[in-house]
Amino acid sequence: MNCLILGDGLLGSEIQTQTQWPCISRKGNGFDFNNLYLYEDYLDPFQTILNCIGYTNTYSKERELHWQTNYISVCYLTDYCRKHKKKLIHISSDYIYANSDKPSSENSVPVHAENWYSYTKLLGDAYVQGFSEDYLLIRTSFKPKPFPYEKALVNQIGNFDYVDKISEIIIGLINEGKSGVYNVGTKRKTIYELAVKTNPDVEPWFGSIDDTMPYNITMDLRKLNE
Repeated sequence: MNCLILGDGLLGSEIQTQTQWPCISRKGNGFDFNNLYLYEDYLDPFQTILNCIGYTNTYSKERELHWQTNYISVCYLTDYCRKHKKKLIHISSDYIYANSDKPSSENSVPVHAENWYSYTKLLGDAYVQGFSEDYLLIRTSFKPKPFPYEKALVNQIGNFDYVDKISEIIIGLINEGKSGVYNVGTKRKTIYELAVKTNPDVEPWFGSIDDTMPYNITMDLRKLNE
């Protein structure tokens, strides 16, 4: 697989560990996703670009960082891949389905949560779908393993799982040459139900991280399961 991973965060690092695909990152290479044009020569040898970069401070009020990283830079990367006939694999978020009244399928028009993270991820998705000629768009979320926090929400439900499991599914889709939009996750659960699998001492927390936090980010996984 002639694939380059962009970003060595939680997901990018795990995918690289499982595949040994090359990776370029801010920490390791000084890579600046907001100035992608400076690195086009580095990207040129690769036929597939896997974008694991995103501004993931979900409830941050830093509109410019959300806008630049989750939308503008994704637009540039999409245009670059189209121009050079490369396949773009873009990691999006289940948060674009926030506040939907039922599990959302890939064909749904998402209802974004009331924060800039969700809004800019949705805009990035729309640009990839509208202007890429060869793409795999993955909507998902994942947690570090083992669960590192003392408390876990019991009132947020979704299809999230630990990063090793989500990475395994993503790698499978890439290796099978899948294209289009895929919701990626596992059985519906709360954060607390996931957390106790690796941290039995975690405390259940009935609360809210932010006023814009969605309580239901469940996705329709029939396409993935089929």
